[in-house]
Amino acid sequence: MTKSFDLVIFGASGYTGRLVAEHLSRQAPPDLRWALAGRDASRLLAVHSDLQLPDAVACLTVDATDESSLRSLMAQTRLVITTVGPYQLYGSALVAACAQAGVDYVDLCGEPAWMRQMIDTHEVQARGSGGRIVFSCGFDSIPFDLGVWLLQAQMRQQHGQPATQVHGRVLRMKGTFSGGTAASLRATLAAARSDPSVMALLRDPFSLTPGFQGPAQPPGHKPVYDERMGCWLAPFVMADINTRNVHRSNLLQGHAYGADFRYDEMLVTGPGEHGQARAHAVAADRSLASDDGPRPGEGPTREEREAGLYELLFVGRDDAGHEARVRVTGDRDPGYGSTSRMVAEAALCLLGRDAVATPGGIWTPAAAMGQALIDRLQARAGLTFEVLPD
Repeated sequence: MTKSFDLVIFGASGYTGRLVAEHLSRQAPPDLRWALAGRDASRLLAVHSDLQLPDAVACLTVDATDESSLRSLMAQTRLVITTVGPYQLYGSALVAACAQAGVDYVDLCGEPAWMRQMIDTHEVQARGSGGRIVFSCGFDSIPFDLGVWLLQAQMRQQHGQPATQVHGRVLRMKGTFSGGTAASLRATLAAARSDPSVMALLRDPFSLTPGFQGPAQPPGHKPVYDERMGCWLAPFVMADINTRNVHRSNLLQGHAYGADFRYDEMLVTGPGEHGQARAHAVAADRSLASDDGPRPGEGPTREEREAGLYELLFVGRDDAGHEARVRVTGDRDPGYGSTSRMVAEAALCLLGRDAVATPGGIWTPAAAMGQALIDRLQARAGLTFEVLPD
């Protein structure tokens, strides 16, 4: 059966969803059939008008709590992008519908306990239906997941074996985390307080690799001094979700990084006493989880988004001492400007010929799309992936 749309943005009237629609209006191929979706028809029409979208871009009223509404959406589209979080509060029914109907799905989720619940509940069905469900297609965790993927590809090419240890380092970051990220963190902490099993998943670096438990991982939760870099490192707030996605990518690729793979991720705060003081300040900061943090639907101005940036470094070593390094950069603020473009390009990649071989199941960006997604992000989303010289 031919469907009316290739892609539907669910949550298109929200702050991030609108940015996704804006990116698609500029970068989507001319033959892409796409639509805006959400609960409030008037808000969708306002976005449609403000962005001066063509009449062919439809507005669909969809209620994610209503099964018949979701069935109607499934019948109309090949893929859903959803920016409506926290996903543990608003996303479960949509994942279930996509897994049952064989519809592709991408989101911005950074909620590992909920993701594990979705894997346990829906992965077998998604494999059978052919629906490709890809979580974490924003700043958490595309630059990190693909950065490690590229580094390991380079290690295998140059040295014939993967790195057994990879260090992810956030060198620079200017911009804000999204209100959705903050809301997801607050919802996750609330769930953990009421359910010990959620807390156990949050403490387990292999919570997204059911059936596999790898070696002890570097802690990464306290400030440390890095002798090789000559600077201080602080815990990085996104490391918990990024590390779990990296380990799941390894599992989904048949342990291409090795069964003994270790990964850690930290924020570089600089040398000397100033770097030490900043590292301890970062470690003590709880503002993202507080009620004073950014709220869903709020975000920076266009000028602030375009002034943002980030630079990441990945250093990998194998047991023989061989080393590879990869740098990843983004030219927009991570939480909004870059994230909205990444999730849009991930969706287009999944729909296109470059990712057609990926079967149904619950995936990570690196395992589902790999080099094809790197190519798209460099061409259309302002990211760079660079293998550095030895």
